[in-house]
Amino acid sequence: MHGKWWKESVVYQIYPRSFCDSNGDGIGDLRGIIAKLDYLKELGVDVVWLSPIYQSPNADNGYDISDYRAIMAEFGTMADFNKLLEQLHRRGIRLLMDLVVNHTSDEHPWFVESRRSRDNPYRDWYIWRPGRDGREPNNWASLFGGSAWQYDEATDEYYLHLFSKKQPDLNWENPRVREAVHEMMHWWLKKGIDGFRMDAINLISKAPGLPDAPVKTANRYQFPGPHVFNGPRLLEFLGETKRRVLSHYDIFTVAETGLVTTEHGLDLTHEENGPVNMLFQFEHVEMDMDDSSDSPRWNSKPWSLLELKRIMTRWQKDLEGKGWNSLYLSNHDQPRAVSRFGDDGRYRVESAKLLATFLHTLHGTPYVYQGEEIGMTNVAFPTIDDYRDMETRNMYQEFVEEKGIDRTVVMAIIHAKSRDNARTPMQWDASVHAGFSAGTPWIKVNPNYSEINVQRARTDPDSVLHYYRKLIRLRREHPAIVHGCYDLLLEAHEQVYAFTRTWKNERLLVILNFSPDAPVFALPSHIHFTNKELLIGNYSVDTGEDINLLTLRPYEARVYRLR
Repeated sequence: MHGKWWKESVVYQIYPRSFCDSNGDGIGDLRGIIAKLDYLKELGVDVVWLSPIYQSPNADNGYDISDYRAIMAEFGTMADFNKLLEQLHRRGIRLLMDLVVNHTSDEHPWFVESRRSRDNPYRDWYIWRPGRDGREPNNWASLFGGSAWQYDEATDEYYLHLFSKKQPDLNWENPRVREAVHEMMHWWLKKGIDGFRMDAINLISKAPGLPDAPVKTANRYQFPGPHVFNGPRLLEFLGETKRRVLSHYDIFTVAETGLVTTEHGLDLTHEENGPVNMLFQFEHVEMDMDDSSDSPRWNSKPWSLLELKRIMTRWQKDLEGKGWNSLYLSNHDQPRAVSRFGDDGRYRVESAKLLATFLHTLHGTPYVYQGEEIGMTNVAFPTIDDYRDMETRNMYQEFVEEKGIDRTVVMAIIHAKSRDNARTPMQWDASVHAGFSAGTPWIKVNPNYSEINVQRARTDPDSVLHYYRKLIRLRREHPAIVHGCYDLLLEAHEQVYAFTRTWKNERLLVILNFSPDAPVFALPSHIHFTNKELLIGNYSVDTGEDINLLTLRPYEARVYRLR
């Protein structure tokens, strides 16, 4: 039985391309990360998760891998990687690697062989089908738009790609594929890495026979959700991976899983028999998607605090004592949290601290995405040419050039939702290019870097950065934050999210005002205490204040310890 250190950890996600460039080519790299390890140590994080650094043609920023055992040249060499791992471990920080095995690049040697002929030994490593009535084998849409099938002239068949056509899906039904994936995982674990974040892993088992998806829109291709997410053999495949690989090391795994319920969450992360330790679910970051539209990802609706409470409370309670939650508001695929769930204008600092307090006091393992700890915001580049994300550019072309939607409307959507919001370079200081690179960055820096940067945050005791450090420290000092029971208070309050965390004789009270207003918080009568101690707050507080009835300030957050 390995230790449960991952329950007590805080994970920091690095998007290597945008973190720190050591050689002036405009692209972040491994040596750049090494140069910033003391910063991460100061922040107090326990684990670093690296987005993919494997060899890749970069059609989807490294999520299309052509060699699992080589480092992308732009990022450095295997020697650089070995040094990074050694330097992390020397500072007591563990390393989580991205594992992308639902698909490979179409330039991976396995696929190069697979497409050669119908009887190639690698043919059934991928999912090939003959056409149907002169068209694709079924009506599935790719998650990146268009058909999920690509016709290949050489063998007159189609291959499946749930993402881009440069990312053919592996055929997990083939035991040889699973064996090759397991061997590769062992290879990295033997190097000494500390676990995997498993990309899009609940897509690896498809519905037998690959039936048509239900027709819900007028589009030619339909969302294949029910036939590709959480398929019939998912738990079997992951259980085998746990038996053959994961159970042999003291590591942790987090599964990226779209369209999961808490029931799936329990099956996957159950303490006794779940194949992974925790998962990323997406319900809370999809609250502002308009499901009634053709492309919900790009059509926003206002989110509500009541819905956030319902979603988070359900995950907190359903997994309690049985499974484990991952806690996040930001990553490389999501807009910046402070712009989306807070206020990136007048109350940027207060709301960034509020969101951090929320995340770091829930039950589960918190993830900090690079720049979140200094309150980095969304970017509003003026033209589509400034954007690099394939998904964003495809959407612009479809909306503006094919559907004729007004350009200003489309740019406003992109400003709110593009993945590039999270991918602008890390803002280290106020020098040119924010101290990210001596050259021209691969994507422009957010123009607000002169006021929002690490150097400035370090010298300001009231900065978002110092607040994060304090929050991360609290997790070590108060077992109730890691192990305590979560109970929601004031369920119907539309502006205040409040809850308790209880462990043995310690009880924490968390009060969060998710609004720019001054609502009143009334402590429910069933909560009794003789003394209280303010552990953290984002405003100065009069310690003698009566917490039975509090008028909260805009985006105010407080955490009390009650006895």
